[in-house]
Amino acid sequence: TGAGKTTLLNVIAGLVQYRGSVLLGGRPVDGVPPEKRGVGYLFQNLALFPHMKVRENIAFGLKAKGLGPAETEGRVGQLLKLLRIEHLAERYPRGLSGGERQRVALARALAPWPKVLLLDEPLSKLDLRTAKRLRLELRRIQRRLGITTLYVTHDQTEAIEMGDRIAVMDEGRIQQVGTPSEVLFSPSNEGVSEYFGSPNILNCRGMKVLDSGLALVELGGFSIFVPYEGRPIEKVAISPWNLYISRVQPPGPRLNRLRGKVVKVRHHPPLVRVEVEVGQVRLWAELQEELWEEVDLKEGEEAYLIMPLRWIRTMEVPDGV
Repeated sequence: TGAGKTTLLNVIAGLVQYRGSVLLGGRPVDGVPPEKRGVGYLFQNLALFPHMKVRENIAFGLKAKGLGPAETEGRVGQLLKLLRIEHLAERYPRGLSGGERQRVALARALAPWPKVLLLDEPLSKLDLRTAKRLRLELRRIQRRLGITTLYVTHDQTEAIEMGDRIAVMDEGRIQQVGTPSEVLFSPSNEGVSEYFGSPNILNCRGMKVLDSGLALVELGGFSIFVPYEGRPIEKVAISPWNLYISRVQPPGPRLNRLRGKVVKVRHHPPLVRVEVEVGQVRLWAELQEELWEEVDLKEGEEAYLIMPLRWIRTMEVPDGV
C-alpha cells in the first residue's frame, strides 16, 4: 500500500501528468490522450452507471467511439457470453452481487478491444470465495483474448497465481521483475525476500529416477515426487505460499500429500505463518487470515499438506561433486 502501483497505472493510461516516456507496443504515447491510447482500465471503484442496464453500461464506451448500433450490439453480445452474464443483460447494477458487478465492469473495460488492460485491485472488495472464483475467470478471459494485462495487487497469492511475470514495487520504484519462480526463489534484494518469504529448502537423502521426467526423493521421514532434469538432486525447495494446508485428507490423487502436526502458529496480519512437523523436518506455510480461519487448526493438531509438483524446485549437485 502506498508503493505507487495505482499511480503507475494512471501514468500508463495518461490520466496524470508525468515526466519520462510511456511506450505501448514499442511506440511512445506521451502526447496521446487517454481515450486514444488503446487502454482499458478497471478502477477499484467500479462506477457503473446506476440508471443504465447492464447491456447499456457495456455499450457506453462503444457509442462514445462512434460504433454503429449493429456493431455495438454484436460486441456487447460477445462480451455478455464471454463473461457468462447474458442472463444479467436487462438488469440494473443495484440488483447485482459484487461478483456480478465486477464482471459487468470488466466487460465494459474490454468492450473497445484495448491493446492493454489495466486492473487496479479488481477483487479486493469481494469475499474470499468470490475473489478466488473470479481469479480463475480473469485468467481464462485473458488467455482467450490475448490482451496484455497489468494487474495491481498487494496480495502475494494473487500475484503468484495470476502473473506470467511479476513486478515488485516499493516506494515508487520497481524492485524486481521476473517470473513467479524467479521472484520466489531468486529475490533481487532483502525487501523482495521479506515480502514473499524465504522458501522451504530440504536436503535430499535419497533419490529414485522414474519415468516421465520425475524422481522420487527422500527428505527425512517422507518422500515426494519432484521434477527431474537428468542430474543428481541435492536439495528441494518450495515457497511457503505454495504449500496448501488442510484439516482433513483432501480428495483427489494423493501425489505429494503429507500428514504432519501443527507445531507453531504466528499471526502477522493479514497473514498467518504455520509451521508443520512432517517426519524429521519442519515445513512452514503462509496464508491469508481468512483462509486460516476456514482451515480451523490449532497447535498440536494433525494437518495435511499438499506440495503441488509445479511449484517444487530442485537444486542439482554441482559439477565435480
